[in-house]
Amino acid sequence: MSDDFNMSMRKFLKQVGVTSQQAIEDGLRKKGATAGQEFTAKVVLTVDGLDIEHTVTGIIKGQD
Repeated sequence: MSDDFNMSMRKFLKQVGVTSQQAIEDGLRKKGATAGQEFTAKVVLTVDGLDIEHTVTGIIKGQD
């Protein structure tokens, strides 16, 4: 793959990671989540023009 592709992919994934973490932390604060409390998370990735639907699920635990 080209350098331009790699750079655009890294930039997109970094934006997804940073903004998702901020949104989750904000949600945990608003909920008043406590340590050990668990929440099921799901991310669905689609790309316009490509026949892709990629789903990632996981557990996020509340913090002190």
